[in-house]
Amino acid sequence: MEDHYSALGVSETASQDEIKKVYRKLVKENHPDKGGDEEKFKKISTAYNVIGDESKRSQYDMQRKNPFGNMNNGASMEDMFNQMFSGNRQRQTRVHDTIVDIMVGPIESYLGNKKTITYRRKGMCEPCNGGGGEKKICSTCGGQGFTIRQMGSGMFIQVVQVVCNTCNGLGKTTTNACYACGGTGDKDEIKSVDIQLPHGIDDGQFLRLQNLGDFRNGAYGNLVIRIKMGKEQNFEKIGEHLVYNAFLTLDELKNGSFDIQHPDGKLNIKLPEHVDTSIPLRVKSKGYKNGQVGDLIVNQYLKYKRN
Repeated sequence: MEDHYSALGVSETASQDEIKKVYRKLVKENHPDKGGDEEKFKKISTAYNVIGDESKRSQYDMQRKNPFGNMNNGASMEDMFNQMFSGNRQRQTRVHDTIVDIMVGPIESYLGNKKTITYRRKGMCEPCNGGGGEKKICSTCGGQGFTIRQMGSGMFIQVVQVVCNTCNGLGKTTTNACYACGGTGDKDEIKSVDIQLPHGIDDGQFLRLQNLGDFRNGAYGNLVIRIKMGKEQNFEKIGEHLVYNAFLTLDELKNGSFDIQHPDGKLNIKLPEHVDTSIPLRVKSKGYKNGQVGDLIVNQYLKYKRN
């Protein structure tokens, strides 16, 4: 678990006002447009998004003090031991994941657009219905998929359960492989799926879709979509802030204003009396709204062609 207090350089007993003051100072010092480190800026924003909110901070502090509190769906230690040593244990197959990277633009993230994902996966072989061909019960494990081994001697004897090497834990061996898949039970295919992006989704976050991953061991796994945030129409996303890179003409500077096609609609930005392109403009509450409301940050660049 990341230490958000260290990221902001505050103590665990700091008040909300103290955290807010430190955050504002660090944002100014580490903003990428001021030459700051973008990764550090993101960590600062993430940390403030958690401990800058009283409710999130309380939950975060509880998890830090008791990292195992949410494990096993709140079951007691007695329940956990009963499950571990029950005589009626059933083998559980871990669901496998197929990870796909997709590019998402800041506007797509802001609007929460629908997006069509096309990817390659292993699908079920139809001629053998995913079975791989004719099979028989494994003679080594008797169809259980595991064998029991005894280790040690005398008073120190340990009995362990290991995966059967003959059938690789499947409980069956192939006697006549499928002509279409060669016994693997799967085939390559192109799959498309429509997803709904949540508002404010950010770089490095994941979306998990059940039963849309690769077909393996007789079942479809999960499709895990990993978000890669890019630029879109001069917009960028930094934490909860929507950043716009404005390339201004001399006429716009003389007029004292220019327009931005914000995702919510066109905005007219008024320039200050003394224009300093090294200092970004800020429009309050026009950024992302994920618990914390971000701003629209406008970077100014002069675009001029000499005659």
